[in-house]
Amino acid sequence: MDYSKLAPTPVPAPAPGAVPAAGPVGPGLYTEIGKKARDLLYKDYHTDQKFTLTTTAANGAAITVAGTKKNEVVFSEIQSQLKGKKYTVDVKATSDSKVITTVTINELYTPGLKGIISVPTPYQKSSTGKVELQYLHPHAGINASVGLNANPLVNFSGVFGTKAIALGVDAAFDTASGDFTKYNAGLSHTNQDLTASLNLNNKGDTLAASYYHQVHGTTVVGAEIAHTFSSNENTLTIGSQHELDPLTTVKARFNNFGIASALLQHAWRPKSLITFSTEIDTKAIEKSPKFGLALSLKP
Repeated sequence: MDYSKLAPTPVPAPAPGAVPAAGPVGPGLYTEIGKKARDLLYKDYHTDQKFTLTTTAANGAAITVAGTKKNEVVFSEIQSQLKGKKYTVDVKATSDSKVITTVTINELYTPGLKGIISVPTPYQKSSTGKVELQYLHPHAGINASVGLNANPLVNFSGVFGTKAIALGVDAAFDTASGDFTKYNAGLSHTNQDLTASLNLNNKGDTLAASYYHQVHGTTVVGAEIAHTFSSNENTLTIGSQHELDPLTTVKARFNNFGIASALLQHAWRPKSLITFSTEIDTKAIEKSPKFGLALSLKP
């Protein structure tokens, strides 16, 4: 069984260098609704082999080389990142002959406002550039982007509330077809050790509720239940994480389809991690388990 089909609809990640900077404490961006539970249940679980090496050049630029082997196919990329006081420049080249340049400007005209422009080379209809604006306020988080082509895709997401409780919407409009390609909504509640969220995804076809609870300093538990109205299918995933020591973490998860996964992650030096993971279909024990290995080096 392909476990990736059971994961929730992925939320587009912010562009490189677009991680919200320290600023007003508020609800954050829409991608942060339910993020703690998603990270607990899905982050770092792999059934392929990944290698990442990050180093720093003499001019201060961070250079990252990454490779992934999946189903006998190897994907690779190299990324260079240069940071200034108020700007970040990312240049990423991939194994499919694409180069993506992203420029991020922090504190654009006013505190909390960030501008991002991303341009791919070669420039194609299937991979156009885009301009993005992010704004963080104590009671709001806004993200808007538009493609750099004649009939662009327009994305907008907004979150309103506080750090404790927030309500957000996420939509995309295709100006070429005149249709909304995405409209989602989310609600989250957060306190010191517990986060709960409710999301309506896939144009209202999937309702998902998630729960994240830090039991104590070294142990976290969480769960997600999703119902798809069109297929009348339910998916329940539960998971936990425990720190064996300050350098070693173990995670485990299980869902109602009988898929059990576990991983062990160890940092043998600051920011350098090795992760072993495995996945077993408990309803088909005769099948061989899947294994994954990820190595991240940051000298």
